[in-house]
Amino acid sequence: MIMEAENLSFAYEDNNNIFEDINFTIDKGDVFCILGPNGTGKTTLLKCLNGIYTPNNGNVLIEGKNIKEFSYTEISKIIGYIPQGHVVTFPFSVLDVVLMGRAPYINLTDSPKEKDIKIAETALKNLGMSYIKDREYSTLSGGERQLVFLARVLAQEPDLLILDEPTSHLDFGNQIRLLEIIDKLSEMGLAIIMSSHFPDHAFSTSNKVAIMKNKSFIDFGNPNDVITQDNLKKAYGIDINLIEISDNQKICVPIKSPNQSLDFDF
Repeated sequence: MIMEAENLSFAYEDNNNIFEDINFTIDKGDVFCILGPNGTGKTTLLKCLNGIYTPNNGNVLIEGKNIKEFSYTEISKIIGYIPQGHVVTFPFSVLDVVLMGRAPYINLTDSPKEKDIKIAETALKNLGMSYIKDREYSTLSGGERQLVFLARVLAQEPDLLILDEPTSHLDFGNQIRLLEIIDKLSEMGLAIIMSSHFPDHAFSTSNKVAIMKNKSFIDFGNPNDVITQDNLKKAYGIDINLIEISDNQKICVPIKSPNQSLDFDF
């Protein structure tokens, strides 16, 4: 078991809980997708899982050991994290950005060694990005930046990836490409936790799914059991049709209510 969450809850300062009673386990090769509407606490939960925030109650266990017992460097060797937004303001090359993923293994006074450079170049190669290794990162498209940042995280050589809405700013082609990469990484034994607004992606990539609403998981388990019309309506407040387009793939189609009207006052 790579990670276990036990009865997690979190609140900012003395305010009400953002989420509560969160429980799950994830092992090597698992892809766990967390669905839910905006503002339900998905990003905050992910930050608790990687040690950025400390839960008010409950425990995050990494291979049976409480995350509080790990140093930041130790966590970085086990967990790779990609937030929703990441901006590099200095004119680093793509290879330099990926080399930053080796920071947990390099002393502050040292420079990257040949081994570190080779690991960074291999991460780029595996994602098909070697051809831009000398480009300036800030000149890349959004899709290219996302893949380069993924290469940076893979250069950490983690056992678990935490991805916060990794496909949200990508076009259709890059969305599918990233999902295919996630499939390959899970086949290699990496455990992956990701949040998403796309139930279709959970069907195609994940083997575990949770739907988050009203501070907790309203359901958790296999995608076919969890992603139902009833659960999606509970989460998003709209009617959604599930359509099976092949033996192992379904899509979700939201239905616009013909009777709903909005009054605007200009």
